[in-house]
Amino acid sequence: QVTAKTAFMFILPQYNISVPTADGELVQYHYGLKDLVTIFFYIFIAIILHAVVQEYALDKISRRLHLSKVKHSKFNESGQLVAFHFTSVIWCLYVVVTEGYIANPRSLWENYPHIYLPFQVKFFYLCQLAYWLHALPELYFQKVRKEEIPRQLRCITLYLAHITGAYLLNLTRLGLILLLLQYLAEFFFHMARLVYFTDENNEKLFNVWAVVFVVTRLFTLTLYILVIGFGLPRVENQAIDPERGNFFSFLFNNIFFRMSVLLLVCLFQASVMWRFIHFQLRRWREYWNEQSSRKRAAAAAGTKQQAKPLKRDSGYHENGVVKAENGTSPRTKKLKSP
Repeated sequence: QVTAKTAFMFILPQYNISVPTADGELVQYHYGLKDLVTIFFYIFIAIILHAVVQEYALDKISRRLHLSKVKHSKFNESGQLVAFHFTSVIWCLYVVVTEGYIANPRSLWENYPHIYLPFQVKFFYLCQLAYWLHALPELYFQKVRKEEIPRQLRCITLYLAHITGAYLLNLTRLGLILLLLQYLAEFFFHMARLVYFTDENNEKLFNVWAVVFVVTRLFTLTLYILVIGFGLPRVENQAIDPERGNFFSFLFNNIFFRMSVLLLVCLFQASVMWRFIHFQLRRWREYWNEQSSRKRAAAAAGTKQQAKPLKRDSGYHENGVVKAENGTSPRTKKLKSP
């Protein structure tokens, strides 16, 4: 029995509490230090799943494609993230739909702070933290090139900061919607990279990703303005209360602080859009340069064929002698004098 309690600490979320409702009691959860034990256990689960996807899917496909070392590394990265983002999008969409966060947008800020979480919401956050923490040792296991490590570390750090901040500051509902939008755009991007590695002439999925990326950025910015600019300032309890999980809602009553946060959000989204536009311009420039070089090569080949001299004979050859079409010699005969 003692072993079972210890095992449950690793496998199941802790800090459950029964909340009375009109229909009876509802079991919900809040966070604490024991969550680190659960996250530690699921880090090993994530490492095992990572190895399974790599061994039974990505390695077999990459052997057939005969990719270079650089492309092989990017192919493995995108393959792992496609599997993760697809699973996370389906899971996150199920959570936000069943919890009613999409049907009722006011629930994103109503009754803040949201210190009590349903089981599926807390378990989703714990698994997300475990995955992005497992990505740190995977940089060593996958033998990632030194040039790629800073970029991947920056990406992992941003995800961990977002998920941890939403989890600890009781903004889990807003965090779920933002993760859903981000993972959806990332799924199409890495899927487009996989298709590109299999066929370099196929870039149609990059266009789909571009549309999805712009739409998700607009929804993200709209959500920030809606929740921070209009939702949280209307929360009834504006007093700071760390015991109840109310850390900073009183700050959003201050219009200067609220506008400063919105300005930072807008600047961050603008920087993301600028990098996106720069990437698209570079891709289109490379595409048009490739097309123009192909046209010049085709035009040069056509000019060489036209400039090649054509040897025309008045007759045909037979045993090394030029014959006329009627079989006689094309040379004029010398008439003998009578």
